[in-house]
Amino acid sequence: MNKFSIYQYLLILVILTVGFIYALPNIYPTQPSIQVAYTDSGKSADQALLVELKDILSQSESEYDEIFLRENKIVVKFYDVNKQLASKTILQNALLDKVIIALNLEPSTPQWLKNLGGNPVKLGLDLSGGVHFLLEVDIDTAQLGRLELLLDSYRTTFKDERISYDKSSINDLALFFQFSDKSSYNKALKKYKEDSPLINGVQYVITERPSSNILLLEYSDIALREIRDYAVGQNLVTLRNRVNELGVSEPVVQRQGANRIVVELPGVQDPTAAKKIIGKTANLEFRLEANSRTSPLRKEKFNFKDNEFQTAFLEKAVVVSGDRVTNANTGFDESGFAQVNITLDMEGGRALQKATTGNIGRRLGVLFVEQKNKSELVTNDLGEKIIEQTSYIEKNIISLATVQAVLGTSFRITGVGSPAEASELALLLRAGALAAPMKFVEERTVGPSLGKENIELGIRSIVIGFSMVVLFMFFYYRVFGLAANFSLVINLVLITGIMSLLGATLTLPGIAGIVLTVGMAVDANVLIFSRIREELKEKDPQLAIKDGFSRAFVTIFDANVTTLIAALILYVIGTGPIKGFAITLSIGIVTSMFTAIMCTRGIVNLVYGNRNIKVLKI
Repeated sequence: MNKFSIYQYLLILVILTVGFIYALPNIYPTQPSIQVAYTDSGKSADQALLVELKDILSQSESEYDEIFLRENKIVVKFYDVNKQLASKTILQNALLDKVIIALNLEPSTPQWLKNLGGNPVKLGLDLSGGVHFLLEVDIDTAQLGRLELLLDSYRTTFKDERISYDKSSINDLALFFQFSDKSSYNKALKKYKEDSPLINGVQYVITERPSSNILLLEYSDIALREIRDYAVGQNLVTLRNRVNELGVSEPVVQRQGANRIVVELPGVQDPTAAKKIIGKTANLEFRLEANSRTSPLRKEKFNFKDNEFQTAFLEKAVVVSGDRVTNANTGFDESGFAQVNITLDMEGGRALQKATTGNIGRRLGVLFVEQKNKSELVTNDLGEKIIEQTSYIEKNIISLATVQAVLGTSFRITGVGSPAEASELALLLRAGALAAPMKFVEERTVGPSLGKENIELGIRSIVIGFSMVVLFMFFYYRVFGLAANFSLVINLVLITGIMSLLGATLTLPGIAGIVLTVGMAVDANVLIFSRIREELKEKDPQLAIKDGFSRAFVTIFDANVTTLIAALILYVIGTGPIKGFAITLSIGIVTSMFTAIMCTRGIVNLVYGNRNIKVLKI
């Protein structure tokens, strides 16, 4: 009477096999490693770099387990963390800006499991760590950008109002104007004072030098605070977008202090790529090409990105910048070369339309603006050799094409290099432009933020909770208890396997979700066994078993579905640790229903299904 068909047993067997295979990688420990890639995104790591790294490590007598080339980077595996950190310092000092070196934990999963797509569960920063970046926003560059726009604005205003000046520039983050006469000086001073008031103070600090007709304009503390808050806030949004583009689970991107941002990427598998994408300040500037009538003060000379010997003059006035980009994706032009298709917002579209309306036939330059770091090996006061980084802005022309028609919100740029470079540029533009450059102040692979003791306590809670449940079920329900205990083991294996398969991140709150799942799985079995006891009062054992499972199903299903809905809501509206809890809880609800209804019944059917039993001890 209580028998599963061969197909039902095969279904259970297939699910258990898949769950076991994908849970298996978690028994293999991770190994400290470093990943090395070229700083230039257009170059992929090759055999020459591999040989160079081997030579550097050999000369420094650094011990490593294995070094190999994988995709576009080189991976070096070490026996312990100390050797990993020491080797990283040696390679950084030797190669400086040539490469990007990132710390990582390399899984030691056998190749046959990797071929099947098996990977260990990603652990959050509170369990086994991930990549930690501390970035500092360059507020001076943000202020300089504002001053350049302000300088151009006042030049236009003074020209329109016929205020004559001899010199204008930006000196030490201050706007410098020397006027031709006292009348122009007074008019400009009046204009400055009219523009300065804010709701909560003044925008400018004005330094007057009437004897030489010079006015210096600096941002006040209130204005500087606003510039800083805007730059850090915009960079926070942009970094979150970029991290989302990388597909990292449960990332942490938050402000620290006045001008620093912390980025934590738990369970990240490719920190080299993450650092390249997060650290870059990529932006675009669209400028018209300068002609013979353009004043030397209003044009700049730039090199082409793909040919440093080719140059062109562009007007200093920026028509549209990358912060007006709403979407960017890659494609190919008529000749098969990579291009980036760009969509601007309404304001950007209007500005481009206005600039190109009267300039059909002229050439429009697309300027790629990139913040780079230059590293130098210097000796500090203690006689130690350290790497000192300085930031600089590099601007190169990536496209200079003739305007054939009035441009609007949608257009394309060509000459962006390889498809890989086009894809990276599109990603950076799509994620948003940084309001100010950033530099890496600190980068490390972090261990458990709550300490090993908390990790051990988290695992111990599962072991103790599981053991107590197993003992209770065995002594209270006898053979049925053994079936339920076996289903609990299967449940834990399936949770681990599904999390590995989905690439979900396990955090300390996630462990709490697993403990809760164990209790819920037992609860389902208790409902079934209690129902069987009730049925035994009126029916024979075989019929009681059948009706006990079938009639308890509705109650179990309703209880688990309502909990699953709550878990999904937590995942949608929650962040960080809350999502970790919701993920494990959701997976656990599904697996506990399967193990309680299918696995436990399958075991009971194997034990009692073919027997003519008179008395059932439960």
